[in-house]
Amino acid sequence: MEKLMYMMIEKSKTYNKMTKQVVMEICGVFKGYPGMAGMYILKTESREEAEDICKSEPLVMRGYAAYKLVGLPIASRENNYLL
Repeated sequence: MEKLMYMMIEKSKTYNKMTKQVVMEICGVFKGYPGMAGMYILKTESREEAEDICKSEPLVMRGYAAYKLVGLPIASRENNYLL
């Protein structure tokens, strides 16, 4: 079974409604991206666990942001470091 990590890409839906307190909760913001977006790398045992983490992110829970979950293969000796 291929081992994966997951990348959560977060994009603000209501950037103009964010307060300073809300912005202080954001992690990994992309500079130069229209509006506001961030990325998290999640090392979990399953996609379901990664989904649970994404759904519990405060900005997602409060409706300030949406996310997309993408699987990332882990480079290792067994897969020739994805070369």
